[in-house]
Amino acid sequence: MGRNVRGCPALMAMKVLTLTLAVALASITTCPARAETGMASYYGGGRTSSGETSGPKGLTAAHRTLPFGTNVLVTNVGNGKAVIVRITDRGPYGRGRIIDVSRAAARELDMIEIGTTMVSVVRQ
Repeated sequence: MGRNVRGCPALMAMKVLTLTLAVALASITTCPARAETGMASYYGGGRTSSGETSGPKGLTAAHRTLPFGTNVLVTNVGNGKAVIVRITDRGPYGRGRIIDVSRAAARELDMIEIGTTMVSVVRQ
């Protein structure tokens, strides 16, 4: 039932293409997510760039480039506390900041009193 691949160049090309595609897909799924590290601040909520209204209890964030709806893991580098937030807005506009998290997320990260903190952001 098996075919002789050596005798048919088209089948050989198909096998090579299939193997190449399989290796490429495997490398995509096993590549670790890139972490972005920098300063985070928090905001109180309101109307967002995505058209949603964020409330004080929502676990949301603003990021300059990530698509709306993207979930990211934000980890406070200083204390190890982490939270998953959904990108719903653009920003931050504060100099040197990589992400603005909602007040609820800031509470989870234990950064309310400080206002800003060093975080790691990993796309989920």
